[in-house]
Amino acid sequence: MKTTFVQKTILCFFLVCSFHLLAQNKSGRALVLIDKDWSFSFGHQYDTKKDFGHAEGYFSYLTKTGFGDGPAASGFDDRAWRKMDLPHDWAVEQPFSETASFSHGFKSAGKNFPEKSIGWYRKKINIPNEDLGKIISLKFDGVFRNSKVFFNGFYLGTEESGYNGFEYDVSAYVNYGGENTIVVRVDASMEEGWFYEGAGIYRHVYLQKTNPIHIIQNGTYVTSELVGNDAAVTADVKIKNNGKFKGSIEVVQTILNNKNKQVAISSENVLAPEFYQTINYSSKLRVENPLLWDIDSPNLYQLITEIKKDGEVIDSYKTSFGIRTIEFNPEKGFFLNGKHVKLKGTNNHQDHAGIGTALPDEIQYYRIAKLKEMGSNAYRCSHHPPTPELLDACDKLGMLVIDETRLMGINEYHLNDLQRMMERDRNHPSIFCWSVGNEEWQIEGGITGERITNIMQDFSKSIDRTRPVTVGISSGFKSGISSVVEIMGYNYLGNGDIDAHRNQFKQQPGMGTEEGSTFATRGIYFTDDAKHYQSAYDKKPRPTFYSIEEGWKFYAERPYLAGMFIWTGFDYRGEPTPYGWPSVTSYFGMMDVCGFPKDNVFYLKSWWRKEPVLHVLPHWNWSGMEGKEIDVWAYSNCDEVELFLNKKSLGKKKMEQNSHLEWKVKYTPGTLKAVGYKNGKKVLSDVQKTIGRAENIKLSLDKENVLKGNVSVLTVETTDKNGLHIPTANDEIMFAIKGGKILGVGNGDPTSQESDQFIDNIALVAISNFMEQKATTASLPQELSNYSEKEWTEAFKDRDYKKQASSYIYKGEFDLKNNSASNVVSFFYKKIGVETVVFVNGNKVEPSKDDSQKYVLNSAILKEGKNTIHIAATPLQKVKDWDVMNTDPGIIQVITPAEPWKRKLFNGYAQIIIQKDENAKEVVLSASGKGLKNGVIVVK
Repeated sequence: MKTTFVQKTILCFFLVCSFHLLAQNKSGRALVLIDKDWSFSFGHQYDTKKDFGHAEGYFSYLTKTGFGDGPAASGFDDRAWRKMDLPHDWAVEQPFSETASFSHGFKSAGKNFPEKSIGWYRKKINIPNEDLGKIISLKFDGVFRNSKVFFNGFYLGTEESGYNGFEYDVSAYVNYGGENTIVVRVDASMEEGWFYEGAGIYRHVYLQKTNPIHIIQNGTYVTSELVGNDAAVTADVKIKNNGKFKGSIEVVQTILNNKNKQVAISSENVLAPEFYQTINYSSKLRVENPLLWDIDSPNLYQLITEIKKDGEVIDSYKTSFGIRTIEFNPEKGFFLNGKHVKLKGTNNHQDHAGIGTALPDEIQYYRIAKLKEMGSNAYRCSHHPPTPELLDACDKLGMLVIDETRLMGINEYHLNDLQRMMERDRNHPSIFCWSVGNEEWQIEGGITGERITNIMQDFSKSIDRTRPVTVGISSGFKSGISSVVEIMGYNYLGNGDIDAHRNQFKQQPGMGTEEGSTFATRGIYFTDDAKHYQSAYDKKPRPTFYSIEEGWKFYAERPYLAGMFIWTGFDYRGEPTPYGWPSVTSYFGMMDVCGFPKDNVFYLKSWWRKEPVLHVLPHWNWSGMEGKEIDVWAYSNCDEVELFLNKKSLGKKKMEQNSHLEWKVKYTPGTLKAVGYKNGKKVLSDVQKTIGRAENIKLSLDKENVLKGNVSVLTVETTDKNGLHIPTANDEIMFAIKGGKILGVGNGDPTSQESDQFIDNIALVAISNFMEQKATTASLPQELSNYSEKEWTEAFKDRDYKKQASSYIYKGEFDLKNNSASNVVSFFYKKIGVETVVFVNGNKVEPSKDDSQKYVLNSAILKEGKNTIHIAATPLQKVKDWDVMNTDPGIIQVITPAEPWKRKLFNGYAQIIIQKDENAKEVVLSASGKGLKNGVIVVK
């Protein structure tokens, strides 16, 4: 298989990252990914009983230090919870509901669903004794949203936004040489955006260990200036001392090229900062004949900053950066490294088919590679800070980025978020512009917007002086923000007179931060409002807005405009304009939610890329429409295109710049062929054929996948007896996998309400009406006796722990909605006695071999509805009078096995995302469907 530049770049990146983590450990700094082996369960938004009794204690976690209760307590029993790995988006797992949020894709989570708006995560980690004296911290790249974090029962803090990275120092709370408990409570009941946002810990989590004297997180800032044939590099670093060392330290800064060869070095002795203080250090380095970062050759360098004490490296911090120049010219547009570049951009949200917002790193690269293939060279992070891995992908693959904060304002909430984003991201060479806002209709046109923009703009310059600032504006281009913003961001031609604004503000560069908002459904060529399908032909979305072609022509013909960003590159969940329920995804994308191209991709590819392109549409399978006219379009950058139907020419037409060609063709089954000519010579052709019935399932590995990655994207389709793709197929396909697991499935149908994921359902059933009777002997019964109903009293009520009975018989009830033989029902006993015997519906049950306090219950002894549990136990004794004794007998866990993985094709395609098991050499995926020959693929 041919290895592309993109694939080689991605492979090198993953290898370098792995090597770097090993190298970091040698310096005393360690960054350990802790995504694996978490426990999860839903809580409740307002019912504290359903929220596991959290914050019910006399002392809350805000009252006394270390008083985290419920799941926040270290000793909480989470054995019945779901076991999982991160990243995780619980919203994508939920069914659709008409009562759910329109803007968030009608998933039954978040507001209006209190039982699915709170999620609890717990994880146990061991930290060795030798780490005592280090600074131990937890790093979260993003949790949606309003997260509260606890460590060993100690409350660490709250992060409201779902888009900020954050960290907590836990050094003082660590149980060195033993087990430690991380707990995160996530409240996704409130929305931050008007688009699908997911729910949960959907980005990476790390355990970080450093020397007390260390470079702070995001503590380096690398800038460069070209001087003749060399680059003058300034490397700023912030060093903090969380210890009591006083004296001199050595700061060594080394620049490595993309071959890991040293090209510059600087060293200086400085005084260590005082206790819990930070110092700023700056060095000047020179790189001779640097390889510049650009979109075609994204060359990167590494700055290695080392802190030495007595000649020993005590901290090492790696910063990836690029050397390049950027310039916005109000007359000529945008320049990268002195060369004019027209911005060919897309806006994108962060979700993907099947997996929601919980994207594995490989999918970030996959999506950027898909956009590059279309000819795009720029990406706007709409409308919040992205995950760090997205920016890494843009750095490695050569994609310019507008990095955007979530909300405009001038107070700490707003400016602190902006500062954190900029300090985290400012070393990424892909970022060429900061965006401090988008479509703030309340303030866009007035003095308030002007004041806020001036403050945010100046504040941005105090953090990064090398990049300009923009705001996306949509409510007229006359006054307010548009009069003071550094780079004017025009959101849609239909919202104002761009030429008039430019004539008024001739020294203000501008670009189209949003354009298009067109509606299209992949593979649909006749709009059907009843089915909520929009034709894929490029057209105006509404009378005052413009088609993709009209928008691109406008920006392409005006040199003073730097370029435009289409709304959007990919479809996304939510905002199913122009429809509502039962549509659940947007219609705006050049590609659908899977990344399957709509026809507009080929229009853009024709004029955004240099190599010859030819695409003819629609498909040629129109049974029942014989003799009726079909609109046939050709997208191409050829000089001329000739169309043939069943070898008969229907005419040759000249292609105008940034346009397309059209024919009216009466449908006849057969072969529709377009031939493209350059300088009078045939250079390429494209064919649409009338296809036979589907006979085979075909599975293929997408070429944009990461080489040797653990996660892969596969395309599912059907073919006829000749192996030709069926563009109208909607067969349901079933999947089975060995050597890995399926992460998600999708098909790009904006109205599909099929499950994205098929996972076992875990229900936790409380034991109610818990009663007790005293027994006269410590000998526990092996068969259940008939106990007098009059003798039952509320369990543990007014218990005198100094005068306890020899043993007790407890009785409780639990309800089962059904008693399917396929369900796995277990009782997770929480110790209320020294010796214990358990009976369910009168039958003695035995503990499992792997856990003496877990009882797996046979369906033969269970029944639908009310079930009775008896526990015979000798009592626990208090050691101290103030000991708090457990009175909770435990919980019933019901696991309902998931259905087999499946998905219908939509207009010929479906997508499946798989992950290789940790030690597997290969993954075998098989697919089956009614009346179809099975498909099998082996992924190494």
